[in-house]
Amino acid sequence: MSVHDTFTQYVMPTYGRFPLVPEKAEGSWLWDDQGNKYLDFCTGIAVCSIGHCHPRLVTAIQQQASKLMHCSNLYEIPQQAELAKTIVENFVKIPGKVFFSNSGAEANEGLIKLARKFGNSKPSTDGTPRPEVITFRNSFHGRTMATLTATGQDAIQKGFAPILPGINYAIYNDLDSVKAQITDKTAAILLEPIQGEGGIFSATAEFLNGLAALCKDHDLLLMLDEVQAGFGRLGHDMAWRAIAPDVQPDAISWAKGMGGGFPVGAFWVSDRAISDGVTLSSQLGPRTHGSTYGGNPLACAASLAVLAEIKEAKLNDNVIAREQQIRATLAEWNHPAIKELRGKGLMLGFALEPSAIKTAEGVTPALALVLKLTEKGMLTVPAGAETLRWLPALNVSQQEVEHALALLKEALDELAA
Repeated sequence: MSVHDTFTQYVMPTYGRFPLVPEKAEGSWLWDDQGNKYLDFCTGIAVCSIGHCHPRLVTAIQQQASKLMHCSNLYEIPQQAELAKTIVENFVKIPGKVFFSNSGAEANEGLIKLARKFGNSKPSTDGTPRPEVITFRNSFHGRTMATLTATGQDAIQKGFAPILPGINYAIYNDLDSVKAQITDKTAAILLEPIQGEGGIFSATAEFLNGLAALCKDHDLLLMLDEVQAGFGRLGHDMAWRAIAPDVQPDAISWAKGMGGGFPVGAFWVSDRAISDGVTLSSQLGPRTHGSTYGGNPLACAASLAVLAEIKEAKLNDNVIAREQQIRATLAEWNHPAIKELRGKGLMLGFALEPSAIKTAEGVTPALALVLKLTEKGMLTVPAGAETLRWLPALNVSQQEVEHALALLKEALDELAA
């Protein structure tokens, strides 16, 4: 039985999978079971942040697996403590505490629970709890019931009614729409610094600074979903600092690239005081939250290796240089099929001109381009119907980017309407 037939018979059809069977990978390259070689600018959707099978990551996993893979969070796991310290002191650089999960959806669930707990601890003036969170249209926060509710896309929520109460949607980069959603029941605002699945739309500095001011004025939490954008993806340790460096968030979620391919997620909560002698980070105490696997020794060893490589190899500098290289080349092309390049760092979205791209019936312009690039030996991913997304490894080379751009130009020219 072929891999395709086995999938069809035994695996739930939750993904529209491409007809490609991965077999091995190294750095920015992946090979399928037929021996075909691909330049990987998808990287597991921003997961393999230091490339496939990086020796530092492989060694860390092997060494830790030979000693201790898992133990209960009832005990003090040294790798977890070290990773939390690394995140707080070397990346966030604001006093706070970290909870470890296994995925971005779990991390965002934690932020939603934090907002509910805060809204109960700091109720409205009449003493009633504040259970509501403002999120944004076109956002994506996960596929659990709470996070698909937080996701401002009807297509993600379709078929799961009734969605959970307590989420209100504003318009991204529109402060007036946020103000209109704030009531005496609002506890927090949750947003992505760059909307990933929604099409690679970046928040403006004015918008992020404005949200911070609204949160201060109304005693709300400012919570950032950096699951796709964090840990160097935008050329900065933290994604929000690439946009509005003076903002002081109350909580941040991560996953994807922080493990380099090993499943790990986390969220950070500020140590700031919310009342006399009470900190925000103390809100989720014993019996309020937990995870069987979150923060296990193996996951933490993997993440420590990835974060160390990002810092020591100065990958933020490479991310910024490669973005400049891509933007300079596109400016030279002035290609009619590309309307604009959105995003920052190596989280980039090529906004396509639909009328300039030939597509088959039922195929979006972005998907047509993804399929054409796959034929040419390059892996990419759409971000909506009319946006091609690039998420290469943070250590992708100048030569690999040159090759990717050449393939993109060939594909666009061949699809020209």
